[in-house]
Amino acid sequence: MRITKMHGLGNDYIYVIPSEDRDWSDLARRVSDRHFGAGSDGLILALPSRVADMRMRMFNADGSEAEMCGNGIRCVVKFAIEEGLVPADRDIVTVETLAGTKTLQLFREKGVVTSARVDMGPPNFDPASLPANVEGHGPIIDLPVTVGGIDLKLTLVSVGNPHAIHYVESGIEAFPLERIGPLVETHPLFPRRTNFQVVQVVDDGHVRHRVWERGSGITLASGTSATAVCAASRLRGFTGDRIVDSLPGGDLVLEWDGNGSVFMTGPATRVFDAEWYEA
Repeated sequence: MRITKMHGLGNDYIYVIPSEDRDWSDLARRVSDRHFGAGSDGLILALPSRVADMRMRMFNADGSEAEMCGNGIRCVVKFAIEEGLVPADRDIVTVETLAGTKTLQLFREKGVVTSARVDMGPPNFDPASLPANVEGHGPIIDLPVTVGGIDLKLTLVSVGNPHAIHYVESGIEAFPLERIGPLVETHPLFPRRTNFQVVQVVDDGHVRHRVWERGSGITLASGTSATAVCAASRLRGFTGDRIVDSLPGGDLVLEWDGNGSVFMTGPATRVFDAEWYEA
């Protein structure tokens, strides 16, 4: 089977145009293994769609299927154009996902797609949308949770998939994300698990954050995570309508004026093509 590896700011996935149905969860686990597989944060399928220009299915490294991937959707459109699944002259492409249909504006250099601006849709602050086992409706800010001996204050956001955000004044690199991340992901508050972010606000136009991705662990970047951080930071008055979000893998640009969709702009990079051989 032909596979392609791509990444958005180091958030890397294996991309496939399926020729037949198979156990994609099992394949995701095997190709994602960084010692015995191709090595990735998961597997993304590029498929035809009846309601959009194309459809994306995304599987985490543990084999679980996720609703959306912000870095992955930029890459899958580049992949689909380069593989002929979508006409090469398109500047606007729509993608069907489990989180709804997303629209991307493509940017090229010397005719090659290098980045995209994604309409990530409106954020949802109702805890039922994550879902989260929290009483009441409306924004949940500074929800006190103690895990692994550390007191957290979580802001909850859904952007098609669930996010729990903890703000720190400093020491973002020293935060024990590898230990606390899985405890938050699987906390009883979140019946479908959650992504977890630790965020430092630099100023009203710049944040830094690290992410523990549900089903994949620590990743160098996450587009849905950055979208959630943008919305939560704007809601809380920490930032303005446009921010640069610096992740370990690089910078994303996010825009949200407090109403409607969050827009995310970032790169898409093709790394290699290969043949995957079954044992």
